[in-house]
Amino acid sequence: MLVYTVGTFDLLHVGHLALLEYCNTLGDVAVGVASDDVVNSYKPNIPIIALTQRVKMLKALRCVSVVRPYYKLEYVSACKALNPDIFIIGEDWGRNKHNIDVETYLKSKGKKIIKVKYNAQTSSTKIKQTVIGQLRDSEEDYQPTTETA
Repeated sequence: MLVYTVGTFDLLHVGHLALLEYCNTLGDVAVGVASDDVVNSYKPNIPIIALTQRVKMLKALRCVSVVRPYYKLEYVSACKALNPDIFIIGEDWGRNKHNIDVETYLKSKGKKIIKVKYNAQTSSTKIKQTVIGQLRDSEEDYQPTTETA
C-alpha cells in the first residue's frame, strides 16, 4: 500500500512528523515536496529552508520511503508515476484546478483520498511569527553602550 502526500515541509516540525507518522500507519509513505518556485506561486514568500535540505531531512525520517520534489503546481504526473493507493490532503486543500485535476484522476482510478486536520499548536508560519516577534523584542531591549576612554 502506497500513501502519497504533498507539501512544503519548511522548518520541519512535530506537526509534519505527526502527519507523516499517520501516513505510515496506512502504508509506505511517498512525499511530494514543493520547490521554492511552486511555493512562491501561491504564497508570498519562498521557504526558509532550501529544497535540497528539506528533501534531505525528509529522506532521513524512518516513516518516509520516497521523497519526490515537484517543480510545477500539479499532482497528476506524480500520481501517475507513483501509483499511490491513498492520497493524503490537508484541511486547507483548495478547489483550484490542480486540486480538482488530481482528485478527478485518483477517483477515476479507484484511489482513496483522505483529508486530515492540521496540528493547531504547530505550523511553519507560527514558528516564523514567533522568531520574528522574538527578534523585534530583542531589538527593542538592546541598548548600545558607548565606551569612553
